[in-house]
Amino acid sequence: MTTATVTHHGKRVVRALGTGAPVYVLLAVLLAALAFTDPGFYEPDRFLSFVKRAAPLVILAAGQYLVIVCGEFDLSVGAIVTAGVVVAAELYGSFPGAPWLLVTALLLVAGGVAGLVSGLITTALRVPSFITTLGMMLILEGAVFFWTGGSPQGALPTAFRQLGRGAAFGWLPWAVIVCLVVGAAAVLLMRSDFGRTLVATGDSERAAALAGVRVARARIIAFVLSGAAAAIAAVLVGGFSGVSAQAGRGYEFEAITAVVLGGVVLGGGRGSVVAAMAGAFSLQALFTLLNLQGVSGALESTVQGCIVIAAVGLGAADWSRLRRRRTNPSGGQAS
Repeated sequence: MTTATVTHHGKRVVRALGTGAPVYVLLAVLLAALAFTDPGFYEPDRFLSFVKRAAPLVILAAGQYLVIVCGEFDLSVGAIVTAGVVVAAELYGSFPGAPWLLVTALLLVAGGVAGLVSGLITTALRVPSFITTLGMMLILEGAVFFWTGGSPQGALPTAFRQLGRGAAFGWLPWAVIVCLVVGAAAVLLMRSDFGRTLVATGDSERAAALAGVRVARARIIAFVLSGAAAAIAAVLVGGFSGVSAQAGRGYEFEAITAVVLGGVVLGGGRGSVVAAMAGAFSLQALFTLLNLQGVSGALESTVQGCIVIAAVGLGAADWSRLRRRRTNPSGGQAS
């Protein structure tokens, strides 16, 4: 095989991977580092446990991607997770015999309604989504604190917690199955006409509108789906960790970090949902590796900040100009 053939195949692989190529490489490196640091990491039980821990963030990243790729932000997802866990506990405190499927459905509806409100305020009132969802986050956090006094009462029954901590067939965590289902649904959605509409909206709102796209509706649906994804994550977090007034704290920033790490452009118009979910797995793998190395968990926020700045900086770099400078160092024009 000639060098030209290898180069041609390499370029085809890079094109197939798209803007997510760096995060796939990073994920492979991190997983290899985990195997080197902890030889037992890939034992089935331990690896599935890793995926189970990552599942809520992966689902949140998929929902956050839908909002970011159409040109908006959603800072309320962490608060929706917290509110979902607390509301479920309070519901079971008042109605101990409530079917878990009914409670889960109510949480999904509530998460979708929160997203709907954010979407309507953003599109109808023209309030920047950063401000809208920041306000929604503060409203939900304040409501949870007022309702519980900072100390949620009640407990989540075993049936409700099965999705977060139970296993199907005795070995496959339900959280992994939920993660796979949500991931597959997100991929199918982005391959549909609606997915292409979201990308077009983020790329150029005016051009999309002139092409007949109902921009406001597309963005509202993205917010609704992000809120519903946060509600699903709340069910998993509640099942895995139990009741806490800080169950979802920080998840909004982790989700944005994962999406940015996946090569999705802030401002919309470019990026892959698969890469965004790979970014979530990479972030979880990085935190796991740091923990195995004895690095304090308090540095996680610092690491996230560095990742966001580096990823956005690299994405904004004018690589074509750098290549031109490298091929023409003198800065003069070629004859």
